Amino acid sequence: MPDFPHHRPNVGVVLFNATGKVWYGHRAGQATGHAWQFPQGGVDKGEDLEAAARRELEEETGVTSVELLARTEGWIVYDFPAALKLAHKLKGRKPWDGQKQVWFAFRFTGADSEIDLNRHAEVEFDAWRWGDLSEACDLIVPFKRDAYAQVVAAFTRFAR
Repeated sequence: MPDFPHHRPNVGVVLFNATGKVWYGHRAGQATGHAWQFPQGGVDKGEDLEAAARRELEEETGVTSVELLARTEGWIVYDFPAALKLAHKLKGRKPWDGQKQVWFAFRFTGADSEIDLNRHAEVEFDAWRWGDLSEACDLIVPFKRDAYAQVVAAFTRFAR
């Protein structure tokens, strides 16, 4: 499996409810455009990928009541657009070419009242909703669409 050393290690989570709908978060502060996405985030050095996925899910949504359904094999990779790479560089962030991700499908076993978008100091989402998995590629920013298409294909069997 290629390592993609210039891409930031990352995990993503597709959270399914009991009826097969998926959780979408609206990126905080993004008023227009493709602002809905799944929880995702960086992997700390030496961190287990599933542990990272559970941590990111809790930080971004407050959700801990989940059971693992599946994970993708190998890296799903996307590149950052040039403007985003420049913005990261200007903010003093490491100039990654993009992200390499392993995605996890979890079944939410709690109540919607468990969802708390303010759980972490850095708020990622300002709204959320349940929707169809098939909407994912239309909701996400264009540079992530190919990656989302791979995720949708991998987890379609859980969307009842």
